[in-house]
Amino acid sequence: TAMRRYHLPPSSLVLLILLVACTMGCIQSIACKPRIRRENIVVYEVSASIDQCPTIIEENSPIVLRYKTPYFRASAGVVMPPVPRNETWVVGWIQACTQMEFYNTYGDIGMSSWELPELREGRVKAISDSDGVSYPWYGNTTETVTLTGPTSKPSRLTVSMNDNFYPSVTWAVPISNSNTPMLTHITRDQSFITWLVAMNSVTKERIVLQTVRWRMRVDIAVDPDMPLGSRASLVGRPYQEQPHILNYQEPIPPNALGRPNANDAQVLMWRPRRGAPLVVIPPK
Repeated sequence: TAMRRYHLPPSSLVLLILLVACTMGCIQSIACKPRIRRENIVVYEVSASIDQCPTIIEENSPIVLRYKTPYFRASAGVVMPPVPRNETWVVGWIQACTQMEFYNTYGDIGMSSWELPELREGRVKAISDSDGVSYPWYGNTTETVTLTGPTSKPSRLTVSMNDNFYPSVTWAVPISNSNTPMLTHITRDQSFITWLVAMNSVTKERIVLQTVRWRMRVDIAVDPDMPLGSRASLVGRPYQEQPHILNYQEPIPPNALGRPNANDAQVLMWRPRRGAPLVVIPPK
């Protein structure tokens, strides 16, 4: 077999390679100031639950029925590494609605329904459930903590949030001039994803630390012929299914981070048994 020849580079070239490598290393070490990465963040004591109590129905008003669901609650302890100079990080909760069915039935006349058109038609995967001010965060009191660099040692912090439904539903058909009670049924089924996130306020880099999925369901039967105070009753399961803290992280869809939020995007439709649907309350 033919002999292979190996040419050793001249010593001057070896020196040059070493010099370039050293210089590059120095430049990199100057440019790469300590970065905040997922592996440097500690998340502990994550909890997510829905209060173990049934939905409360209120029949105080001759105009509307109100119901109050139990609260979804989430909290987490987080230890953030030291924050470099000129960086600000926010740790907190971001929530989005991924599915909504909310029907109020008025006998055989028709039904009103709160709808998120983009979600219903499958144009988006999720809609922000921010308070409408603190985008992308769910809120800006207990829900977030802001860390401004430089901080010399790790920061221990706690963030928490809660959510429930407390809407009003008219006893009478919403598009009629009549005040006659006609409401016979309320059905609601809504799903959410709630993320614990660390975000760089300047670069908008986001690190998802925890993902929670939860669902709230309401099923109320109404007899409009009964006197006010004894018309409505809870049917179906009295307690909510507990949230799921996922053991993997789901990405945050773009629509979960900005306007509009669910409250501004929702539309109240009237869908009669016969005839064309009508928009009762348009989106904001």
